[in-house]
Amino acid sequence: MTSTRIQSYDEQTDVTERTEETERAETEREDEQVCPECGGNLATSDSETVCEECGLVVEEDNVDRGPEWRAFDSKEKDEKSRVGAPTTKMMHDKGLSTNIGWQNKDAYGKSLGSRQRQKMQRLRKWNERFRTRDSKERNLKQALGEIDRMASALGLPEDVRETASVIYRRALDEDLLPGRSIEGVATAALYAAARQTGTPRSIDEVANVSRIDEMEFKRTYRYIVRELNLQIQPADPEDYVARFASELGISDESERRARELLRNAKRQGLHSGKSPVGLAAAAVYAGPLLTNEKVTQAEVSEVAQVSEVTIRNRYHELLEASESGAAAA
Repeated sequence: MTSTRIQSYDEQTDVTERTEETERAETEREDEQVCPECGGNLATSDSETVCEECGLVVEEDNVDRGPEWRAFDSKEKDEKSRVGAPTTKMMHDKGLSTNIGWQNKDAYGKSLGSRQRQKMQRLRKWNERFRTRDSKERNLKQALGEIDRMASALGLPEDVRETASVIYRRALDEDLLPGRSIEGVATAALYAAARQTGTPRSIDEVANVSRIDEMEFKRTYRYIVRELNLQIQPADPEDYVARFASELGISDESERRARELLRNAKRQGLHSGKSPVGLAAAAVYAGPLLTNEKVTQAEVSEVAQVSEVTIRNRYHELLEASESGAAAA
């Protein structure tokens, strides 16, 4: 009986000690997160930990993971940097190979002699040949250059180009190119990437900057989406409004009214089966008219690349939907 009571007492003592240790650990963690002087919040930078309230330096000489040099402009930064650019899918070799410049100058900025220039020209030529080891890499190099050219012409951001490059690489790895042109698959990949990233361009806009005809572009796009099982949602007319409004120079109030018209039309299912570009163009035409701004159908037609007849038809439908929505409310 006595031994049982002693064992029970020891167990209670162990539990009490563990509880006290846990409380001390929690208190220490809380103390680490607050200022020991005033109890304020701590802010940690690259080199020190400082109290936001009283300015007490709690800890200093942290490891600085930045460069040991300073630069005050982009040119000085490029000159002092000793590392290359990050890897990217937008280059066939992911940006890991070396490129010989075309300046014909040495490390001190002096011009090369005629014999040295000829030597460097031969080295550049062989360097370009060695960068593409086989037909697959030559294919990739041509396609990624085409994607970059079209994306620049369409004003698409870098994330769209990166996504298009990944889509093209997938198509190449899954052997989807035989029987189709490099330009066709590159165009389809760029159009799909623009849709996926929420910065769509119309088929007409992409076809205008492409080197293939529109029918081949459409066929290749449907084939790529089906074979790669790309998840692409239908284009939202609102995604086009900001770009059209910017190119037309209309006010923020007009743009807001255009978005309201489109949202009301979507609630009533008006957008089903209709071109999102046509609806966006009609909304951008109607918005300024409702706010007493002057915009002609010809101007909107030129920016959106849809006919004036389409703009008029969608314009009347949007206004009817707006009136019926107001009546129902």
